[in-house]
Amino acid sequence: MPLATAADGTAIHYLTHGSGDPLVLLSGQSNDHHWWDPVRDAFAARFTTVVIDHRGTGGSGRPDTDTYSTPGFARDVVAVLDHAGIGRAHVYGTSMGGRIAQFLAADHPDRVGRLVLGCTSPGGPHAVERGPAVRAALGQADPDAVRRALLELMYTPGWLAEQERLRPGREYHTLGDPTMPAYARRRHLRASNRHDAWDALPRVKAPTLVVHGTDDTFNPAANVPLLAGRIPDARTFLVPGARHAYFEEFADVATEPVLAFLAQPPLP
Repeated sequence: MPLATAADGTAIHYLTHGSGDPLVLLSGQSNDHHWWDPVRDAFAARFTTVVIDHRGTGGSGRPDTDTYSTPGFARDVVAVLDHAGIGRAHVYGTSMGGRIAQFLAADHPDRVGRLVLGCTSPGGPHAVERGPAVRAALGQADPDAVRRALLELMYTPGWLAEQERLRPGREYHTLGDPTMPAYARRRHLRASNRHDAWDALPRVKAPTLVVHGTDDTFNPAANVPLLAGRIPDARTFLVPGARHAYFEEFADVATEPVLAFLAQPPLP
């Protein structure tokens, strides 16, 4: 089990799979590397994929310390690249993973080839935040109601119904790592809420693609032009009708454009 060591001594678990130029895939808040399971093979067919368990999740260390932040998570990624012997990699981050990727590209530009930011935002006062109805749904006391609300924020009702018909009781890898202790979940939430890359984004030198589902209310698509407007020469790609987990439900629409973007030109 490959384990890198972060600057504070925390063990960071990661896995590699595939062949070709390296591609780091960064998952969302309170999620481990399994977030990417449904689509990882498609990327591994063309790239050497690197998936990471953020600190607090999966096989990584779980310190109950004030070391959880999006710039800090970015430094953890650098530790993984160093341990794996990778000088520069493409990076595809979704949700909080996209927030981490922003600081990775801005603060460590020599480590990032091409950058894809999915279903994410710049954070801070300039971002468009989720509405009060979404916050209320996620703040319910009943955990089953919260789970259902989160599923409906991630996926369209029709797709969820079809999944229930085809695979009753199936596991969803976008709902959080069930092994996380409560303190780590709180620290992940705080890190995501405190993210503010507005001043850092103009420093991003990597060619960048911003991807988002048009019907995402968990992290509103209005953040797309904000990100693209701050990152020099960034491109955008919207997935019609998709919600937050566009990369899974709409993989047949979203994966190939991302692969095409990452493939040109090759890493120097």
